Amino acid sequence: MSVTSLLLQLIVILATARLCGWVLRHVGQPGVVGEMAAGLMLGPVVMGALFPSLHAQLFSKESLQGLSSLSTLGLVLFMFVVGLELRASQGVREQLRSAGYVGVLSVVVPMALGIAIAPALHPTLAPAGVGFWPFALFIAAALSITAFPVMARILKDRGMTRTPFGQLSLGAAAVVDVFAWILLAFVVAMVGAGEGYQGLLKTTLGMAVVLLALFFGLKPAFARLLRAKAPEGEPSTTVMAALMLGLLATALVTEWLHLHAVFGAFLFGACLPRDDRLLKSLTERIEPISIVVLMPLFFALAGLGTTSNAFSGASLGAMLLIVGVATVGKIAGGAAGARMAGYSWRDSLATGSLMNARGLMELIVMKIGLDAGLIGPELFTMLLVMALVTTAMTGPLINLFIGRKAAVAADAAHAKP
Repeated sequence: MSVTSLLLQLIVILATARLCGWVLRHVGQPGVVGEMAAGLMLGPVVMGALFPSLHAQLFSKESLQGLSSLSTLGLVLFMFVVGLELRASQGVREQLRSAGYVGVLSVVVPMALGIAIAPALHPTLAPAGVGFWPFALFIAAALSITAFPVMARILKDRGMTRTPFGQLSLGAAAVVDVFAWILLAFVVAMVGAGEGYQGLLKTTLGMAVVLLALFFGLKPAFARLLRAKAPEGEPSTTVMAALMLGLLATALVTEWLHLHAVFGAFLFGACLPRDDRLLKSLTERIEPISIVVLMPLFFALAGLGTTSNAFSGASLGAMLLIVGVATVGKIAGGAAGARMAGYSWRDSLATGSLMNARGLMELIVMKIGLDAGLIGPELFTMLLVMALVTTAMTGPLINLFIGRKAAVAADAAHAKP
C-alpha cells in the first residue's frame, strides 16, 4: 500500500475516534466507549452500508497490513502499561479476602453461564474445525473479562477512587485479570499450537521458562539498572531503550510460542520493580502515543472485522443472549461476592456494575480469538456489541444503585483522616 493511503486512513480513523469520543463524553460516557463506537461506524455495518464504494476504496483488504502492524504495536504498549498499573495497585493487598470473593465469583458465574450457552452457539457460530470445548472455554473467558483500565478511569472521573466499593472493585479486577488471562492463554495454546495436546505442553513449558526468566532474571536485572540509572523514577533514553527492547523481546517470545504478543507485553510490565514514580514517568511517555494515536487503529480494525449478518434473524437473538448473559453474570457474581464480604446491597450492586465494564480488554480478547481461529466475524461482531453495551451501561447503573452525589460524598468522607 502507498504512504498516501496509510496517512489518509490514519486521518479518517483518528478524526472519527476523537469526534465520537467527544460526543459520548458529553453524555457521561468514558472516551473509550466513543472510540469503540467509532470503530463500529467505520466498519461495513455503518460506513460500508452507507458509502460502499468509498469504504471499499479507503479500507481495501490489501491496504490494511500497515494499520494492523501499527495497531499491534499499540496493543503491546498499552498492555505493558496495564501490567505496570496492576503491579502498582494496592487494592489486592489491602483487601485480599474481599477482593478475592468478588474477583472469583465475577469470573466463575459468567464463565459457567458462558459454558451453559455454548451448546446453542457452537453449531452455527464456531468456525469449521473448532471443537466444542475450545469454543466453549473461549466464550467463558470472553464473558468473564473486566476492563481494569476502563474501571479505573470511570472511578477517577466520578471521584469514587477511594470509596469502599471503588477500592474493592479495583482489587477484584486485578484478581479477575489473573484468572481470565490464564484461561485465555490456555485456550489459545490448545488451538494455536496446531499440534494438539503435545503442542499445548510445549507452549505451557515455554511459558514456564518465560515466567522464570522474567521474574528471576529480568526483574532483578532491571531493578539494578533502575536503581543505578533512574533512582528518582525518571528513566534516561538508555534505560527507555533497554525497557523497550525487553518489552518487544518478551512480546516476540510469546508470539513465537503461539500465544499473542499482548501476553508477553503484560507479563513484562508486571515483572518490573514496583515504583509509583517510574509508573508515572512511563505512563506519561507511552500513553499519549499508545492511547491517542495507535489504539484508535485497533478499534477501527475491530470495526472492519464486523459483519451486518449479526444484526438479523437468529443471529440477533444470539447477540441478545450473549449481552444478557454477560451482564447478568458479571453483576450477579460481583454483587454476590461483595455481599459475602459484608458490603451493603448498594455498594455490592455498584461493585457488580463496575465489574461489568469490559471496554478495550474485551476487544483484545476478541482479537486474540479471531486471530487464533476460535471465532468468526459473526460472533466477533456480537462480542464487540456486548463490550460496547456493557461498558456504556456501567455509569448509568452506578448512578442508579448509589447515586453520583452519594458517591462523591462518600469519597470525601473516606478521604478524611
